Amino acid sequence: MAAFTGKVVLITGASEGIGRELALVLAAQGARLVLAARDAARLAELARACAALGAEAEAVTTDVAQPQQCAACVAHAVARFGGLDALVNNAGITMWARFDAVTDFSVYERLLQVNLLGAVHMTAAALPHLKAARGLLVAVASVAGLTGVPERTGYAASKHAMVGFFESLRIELRGSGVDVTIVAPDFVVSQIHRRATGPDGRPLGQTPMDEGRIMSAERCAALIAGAMQRRQRLLVTSARGRLARWARLLAPALVDRLAARAIREHR
Repeated sequence: MAAFTGKVVLITGASEGIGRELALVLAAQGARLVLAARDAARLAELARACAALGAEAEAVTTDVAQPQQCAACVAHAVARFGGLDALVNNAGITMWARFDAVTDFSVYERLLQVNLLGAVHMTAAALPHLKAARGLLVAVASVAGLTGVPERTGYAASKHAMVGFFESLRIELRGSGVDVTIVAPDFVVSQIHRRATGPDGRPLGQTPMDEGRIMSAERCAALIAGAMQRRQRLLVTSARGRLARWARLLAPALVDRLAARAIREHR
């Protein structure tokens, strides 16, 4: 029997990228899925694709920046499936701009609204049900949540905050039966980069990444599904990210140089 057969899993940011591919991986394992994102058409298409794999899938149009919509999404999931076994906080937005070039600082507020507070509000709504199921909380953060990254100041700040929130919550949940898995992907092919905000607060309109040189969303989703099955504490998806995490303790200046080089090489 597959690890997620019959398990109810709510995935935010499910309409594309990592969220979409994770939904398909879990659908093939027989999960009962609640798919949350803002794009209703893409969610509906994904729900059909999951159903074709034999899974039950419910699409719930949700903006995680709106606390009431987070609560409504969880309520819908519980009403539809009778409970909740896992919540994957995957919804996120990003930016690409040097701080000294930024002219519209509202992007920082938006990044915190979506990347941090979206996860906070969704988790708050889901937690009683996860406790009842002795379930799993998943936070899809970033390697930028573990170390600084140039041109991503607002994004890195929001992901550092996300990691701090879920690490603190993990301690509070000790003994509850609820585990917390934090995921720190390195660069992944995703539409999030095409909508990244530039220094003027407007979307860039095209990805700044050399997508041929970075991990596919399919590979990242497979790694996340494995970490979920193991209820793993932390998943860092690249050797570079794992090295940087420890190198910061011994050679922080080296990590700074590696982060700067990584941005240059993938543009």
